[in-house]
Amino acid sequence: MNNIAAEHDYIHLGCLFEITKVLASSMDLHECLKQSLEIVARETGLYNGTVTIVNPITGQLEIEVACGLTAEARKRGKYKIGEGITGRVVALGKPIVVPQISEEPLFLNRTRSRSDADKKDLSFLCVPVKHGRYTIGALSVDRDFKGGMDFENDLQFLTIFSGLVAQTVVRIQAVNEEKDQLKNENIKLRQELTEKYNIDNIISNSSRMQEVFEMVSRVASSNATVLLRGESGTGKTLVAKAIHHNSKRAKKPFIVVNCSALPETLLESELFGHEKGAFTGANTAKKGRFELAEGGTLFLDEIGELSHSVQVKLLNVVQDRVFQRLGGIRPMRCDVRLVTATNKDLEKAVENGSFREDLYYRLNVFPIYLPPLRERRTDILLLAEYFLEKYNKENNKNIRRISTPAIDLLVQYHWPGNVRELQNCMERAVLICDEDSVKGYHLPPTLQTAESVSEGKNPLSLAIAVENFEREMIIESLKKTKGNQTKAAQLLDTSLRIINYKISKYMINPKQFRVGHA
Repeated sequence: MNNIAAEHDYIHLGCLFEITKVLASSMDLHECLKQSLEIVARETGLYNGTVTIVNPITGQLEIEVACGLTAEARKRGKYKIGEGITGRVVALGKPIVVPQISEEPLFLNRTRSRSDADKKDLSFLCVPVKHGRYTIGALSVDRDFKGGMDFENDLQFLTIFSGLVAQTVVRIQAVNEEKDQLKNENIKLRQELTEKYNIDNIISNSSRMQEVFEMVSRVASSNATVLLRGESGTGKTLVAKAIHHNSKRAKKPFIVVNCSALPETLLESELFGHEKGAFTGANTAKKGRFELAEGGTLFLDEIGELSHSVQVKLLNVVQDRVFQRLGGIRPMRCDVRLVTATNKDLEKAVENGSFREDLYYRLNVFPIYLPPLRERRTDILLLAEYFLEKYNKENNKNIRRISTPAIDLLVQYHWPGNVRELQNCMERAVLICDEDSVKGYHLPPTLQTAESVSEGKNPLSLAIAVENFEREMIIESLKKTKGNQTKAAQLLDTSLRIINYKISKYMINPKQFRVGHA
């Protein structure tokens, strides 16, 4: 009897040595555990080895590796802690031996890997996988059933083996977490090295837009459908491009469709394509935008303008990523990231029945709201200077700055057309400006209705234009003379009395131009 025990010890010792070498030399948890269980089966007669690990997110026990099980069977092998033999071992933190599994009602056989005939001839041994005081999983094996068998040696061996498994799991998880941390730090450093407030062509330093940038960063790397909300001209197209170019699909196509620019019949053909002869004039087959965007991103602008029939067809694509060309009978699959945009109140459109509720919920997976320019006034000057530089280059001009009165007009205006209107405004100003700075009178007449002009006056009148011109000249001279009114009068070739009168009339504060004035 002692010789048999010594032989068992020798086998187990040699087996543990082989296992230790495998576990210590690998960073692939699944592969090294699989090899170890194969060694155990070959050397000890303990087979059908399975390692289950507690999923920290779901709290369930999930099979990490199992010898002889199909992928489908492994997926079925999930247990709540305390459920079945394996779940009970993890809950108690103690080993359990089932001499004959056909006699044990707690044995669930959830993987369906053992037939009723097999159960009569099998013993089942399960030990906890512990890290310190915590049980992080379980290790189980089968053994051929023999009446009156002593399982003490097997349990000792499996307990040592489970300790090695625990060390390996913790080591590889720690290394993987460190890799993830380094990867995240690398991404963060790369983001910090790019221009602080610029995602591609989006210029901003307002807190409202920083929230938008944060949401873009979070969603870009996923495949989630994005719905961009906001008024016309707030930059929804730029944000859609930023999502695409910061995603895994960046090297694939970015296709734009303006849903309001095409009639219903043409829009359907543009989106899904058509077969030859599908309608009059369809002389050849044509790919739709979904096909052209394969692997990339399809941006549907003005999504709220879709007709009901197109909404129904779009819903099928959003749900199943399957569509048919017009006149076609063959379903076509597509791998496309969908980004949509609207300036409409979709919730109201759903209420009045002009927009399908099921499509709304399919599109509203990750909504991003772009604030209007009037709610991010700190961006107005930043954007105006950006457009000034842009149109300076395009028109070979050297306008160096925007005057203070012009800045006041820009900041006070309510910008119903948002960034697009500001861009057009600055392009016009650059085209008509022949000086070294943009003045208030270079801006469109619509801006002259700001608070700087008294309500009820005609902004196009000569008197108002002269007042604005005088006010600008006085402010410019005070800036150059650092608030010195006497020198400003000399610079303008007029008297101090007239300057003081004009300063009072236009409510200008000379102190704000003095050096050191806060």
